[in-house]
Amino acid sequence: METQILKKDQLDTAVEFLRKGELVAFPTETVYGLGALATDERAVKAVYAAKGRPSDNPLIVTVSDAAMMSRFAREVPDRAKKLIDSFWPGPLTILLFVKPGSLPEAVTGGLDTVAFRCPDDSLTHELIAKLGEPIVGPSANTSTKPSPTTAQHVFHDLKGKIAAIVDGGQTEIGLESTIVDLSVKTPIVLRPGEITPEALQKVLGETVLMNNGQAQTSGVPKAPGMKYRHYAPAAPVFIVDHPEDFKQIKFDDQTAFVALDDVLSRLPNKIQSFSLGKNTDEAAHRLFEALRYFDDRPQVKQIYVQGFTHGKICAAYMNRLNKAAGGHHLEPRVR
Repeated sequence: METQILKKDQLDTAVEFLRKGELVAFPTETVYGLGALATDERAVKAVYAAKGRPSDNPLIVTVSDAAMMSRFAREVPDRAKKLIDSFWPGPLTILLFVKPGSLPEAVTGGLDTVAFRCPDDSLTHELIAKLGEPIVGPSANTSTKPSPTTAQHVFHDLKGKIAAIVDGGQTEIGLESTIVDLSVKTPIVLRPGEITPEALQKVLGETVLMNNGQAQTSGVPKAPGMKYRHYAPAAPVFIVDHPEDFKQIKFDDQTAFVALDDVLSRLPNKIQSFSLGKNTDEAAHRLFEALRYFDDRPQVKQIYVQGFTHGKICAAYMNRLNKAAGGHHLEPRVR
């Protein structure tokens, strides 16, 4: 199969591919998604095959608006409406009870819930509106690899496996959306993102819990990213919790360093490095790009990445980095 790169004036071609049960990658403000008609079980199963994704990992349903979501949600409670009014379109995914029989089991994993997302991207809005049906939207990458933030990342992983990629340029945020579970008594964030539990609490006027970040070991997870290895390049990743500890690492051609500008400026010039920018917001935007950069350099045998404890998007950044590193942190020297 030849994978086409489509521009914004070629959305009709993307719509036709989707209607025929083909797979089309699409841009969002977070990362690129891999789209298939959500009501077409065969097409949805093709998403799992293209990504090499475990079949018990449910998919997010991407909609153009709340009205489309209501066709598939069993009910839309008041607290969901509050979050939709405040954050849609945007990087918030809402888990609700699904209307029985409205979506294939391949989408829900056999659960009675499903996650809905309305991304803040004009191309994708127009694409879904033209289609008139929701599409599934997992990240458009090979399963376990860093999520894609450009059309070129998608092409690298999925060329020959999908029909097309709608090129919307570089994504804005760079980390996947916040997922909040509203199917339970007390809302709980299952996956952190740019929208924090504190922001959700302010809108809802009630407590919002945060998942402890531990991987689920059995059963069908309620949301993506809760059970399986994610975001990892080929070389092992280690988290450096204290910037001064970068200096204890051996500087050679097989070692890569990923950190903020002020940290890299204190390290030797002739090292393999990738800048995370000047602050945590820029770091979140560049993390997946950094991991992919060194994934294409087979001489790199280990990657050391700066960790953070402060900043609005710190929880989301560290969630992804901990998964990429398998929880491995550089052991600091005794101070």
